[in-house]
Amino acid sequence: MIRDPREPEALQLAVAALQAGELVAFPTETVYGLGADAGNDAAVARIFAAKGRPSDHPLIVHVPDGAAVGRFAADVPAFAQRLIDAFWPGPLTLILPRREGVAQAAAGGHATIGLRCPSHPVAHALLQACSQADPPVAGLAAPSANRFGRVSPTSAAHVASEFGEALLVLDGGPCEVGIESAIVDCTRGRPVLLRPGVLTAQQIGDACGEPLAAPGELEDAAPRASGTLASHYAPRARVRLMDAAALQAGLDLLGEQARGIATWSRAILQTRSTHVLRRRMPEDAREAARQLFAVLREFDQEGVQLIWVEAPPPGAEWDGVRDRLQRAAA
Repeated sequence: MIRDPREPEALQLAVAALQAGELVAFPTETVYGLGADAGNDAAVARIFAAKGRPSDHPLIVHVPDGAAVGRFAADVPAFAQRLIDAFWPGPLTLILPRREGVAQAAAGGHATIGLRCPSHPVAHALLQACSQADPPVAGLAAPSANRFGRVSPTSAAHVASEFGEALLVLDGGPCEVGIESAIVDCTRGRPVLLRPGVLTAQQIGDACGEPLAAPGELEDAAPRASGTLASHYAPRARVRLMDAAALQAGLDLLGEQARGIATWSRAILQTRSTHVLRRRMPEDAREAARQLFAVLREFDQEGVQLIWVEAPPPGAEWDGVRDRLQRAAA
């Protein structure tokens, strides 16, 4: 059931559903989330069941503001606080030590927890209403509102196509960012980038006052985090990354026999087949990120078997798009 959050009763319905342990989908600036009361382990279990997600794979908990971090985190290092001050609300998740006895199911049973404060006005309004409700809902555990491992949703219609009309979906329009938040581990003494997003490592490092480490640079193992599996964000069609020359060569080789293929490229490709679905990848990395998941979903809806994507160019601003495409192609 898709509802317009500008209708006063829509938010009231959503808060009541969350208080009752039900699931509600809502927009963030990154992707749509499938939310449940992070403090209600039975409700959180419904997220894992609905998505088909392993219960030890932790979820990100969305909070209304930086002041709410202490409800879930046992400690906030100084550099983590600087990141909160610089980027919240916004597309950055921090992995912090979890308070004992709090949000255990949402954390997948781990001693750490991922926290984020989204900037989307609908998400902000929902989180504020939840925190002020009686009884309050302090935070929402909310992975992307799609089946586990599949393409993330960036519109209310995407969510409804995954879960049907029974799920309450607050429609906040297309997501502005389009790919999930960057994730920084703040539990190992220095910041470690676990997942890139639209915020670059340089931007994050500058804000926290020290350069980011890569997951493999430190001897101790990184905590588990959302969206870091080798294969993820995958459409039904098989995704292959290649440079523009290889893309054109493949189309030339198949000629008029090319069928069941879609391409997403910055280069203008030529084909003699009328059965190839071609879409232009934006030259701007942020616009490419905004379109990425919607394009993959469109190709799936068209029933293609192969998706050929021009590999993103070098440059830190493309790291988030590159990461999602590599995992989709894994």
